[in-house]
Amino acid sequence: MAPRPRAFKIRSLRDPRKFGVAARSLLELRRKGGKLLQLSSPDCRLCLYEDGTELTEVVSDIDHFLNTCYTQKDDIVEAAQKLLSDEQAPRRQKLLVDFIQTLSENILAESREEDRKWFEGIESRFKNKSSYMRYSCESRIRSYMKEVSSYTSAVHPAAQAEYKRITDFMLDKLKSVKYNGCYFDRREEEEVRLCTTDGWFSCQGPFDRDYCLYKHSINPYGNRENRILFSTWNLDHIIEKKRTIVPTLAEAVKEQDGREVDWEYFYRLLFTLDNLKLVHIACHKKISHNLTCDRTKIYRKRNNRQKVSK
Repeated sequence: MAPRPRAFKIRSLRDPRKFGVAARSLLELRRKGGKLLQLSSPDCRLCLYEDGTELTEVVSDIDHFLNTCYTQKDDIVEAAQKLLSDEQAPRRQKLLVDFIQTLSENILAESREEDRKWFEGIESRFKNKSSYMRYSCESRIRSYMKEVSSYTSAVHPAAQAEYKRITDFMLDKLKSVKYNGCYFDRREEEEVRLCTTDGWFSCQGPFDRDYCLYKHSINPYGNRENRILFSTWNLDHIIEKKRTIVPTLAEAVKEQDGREVDWEYFYRLLFTLDNLKLVHIACHKKISHNLTCDRTKIYRKRNNRQKVSK
C-alpha cells in the first residue's frame, strides 16, 4: 500500500472579509507546509488532509485575497503602513514595503503630470513614460552598434573599408526603424513589443532555456524604483555579440573572396529578437554560450547595388 501523503494542518480560510485571518492562515500554511508545492514524489497529491481543506480551496482563497488587495487597495495600503510603522523584524519590514509599493503603483499613468515621482531624475524633454522607455531601449541598441563599429580597427587592414561599408548599412537600417525602441514601448503593436499593454515584462530565461524557471517579471511603468531596477535586466544575445558575431563578421569580410557578405543576417543577430532575449539579471549567464553563426547564411549572391531593406 502506498504511504499516506504527508498531512498539513492549516487554518481554513472561511471568512474572506477578514484580511488578517487570511494573512495568518497563509503564513501558517507556509510555516508548516514549506515543501507543499514540490509535487514530484509518487505519494504526493494535490490535497491537504488533516482538517479536510483541499489545495484547490487554498488556491481559491489566495485568488480572492489577491483580488481583494486590488479592489480595496487604498484601505489595505493604509493598514499595511500602520503595521510597518511599528514593525522591527527586517524580513517582515521587507514584505510590507514590497507589498505597499506594489499596491501603490500608478501603472496606467502615462504623463509626467499624472505620476511626477516616476519621472524624478529624468530630463524634462520626456513628457510620458512610453517615450522614455522607448529611449532606454534605443540606447541599448545604439551601444551595440557602437561596439560593432569600434571593432573596425581590429579588422585586417585590407578588409577595413568593406567592414565599414557593411556597418554603415546596418546603421542606416537601424535609423530607419528608430533603433528598435518599439521593444520597450507599451503603445506599440503586440508583435513588436516585449511587454503587455500595461507595461509588464517577463523574463524569457537564460540563453540555454526556452523559459524562466523563476517567473521573473517587472513593470518599469509602475514606479520609479522598478524603472531603475529594469535597467539591470539584459537584452542578452543568444549567440554572443563580442565572442562570436562580430569576430565572425570580420572574418567573413576578410575571407569573402568575391562573395557578398549577408550583412542583414548579422544585423538580425546583433539587433533583433531573432537573437535577443530579455532576461532578469539572475538569469543572465555570463559563461561562454558555445554557439556559432550559421555558416550557410554568412554569404549571399552578389548584387550590383546594395539596398537597405525596411
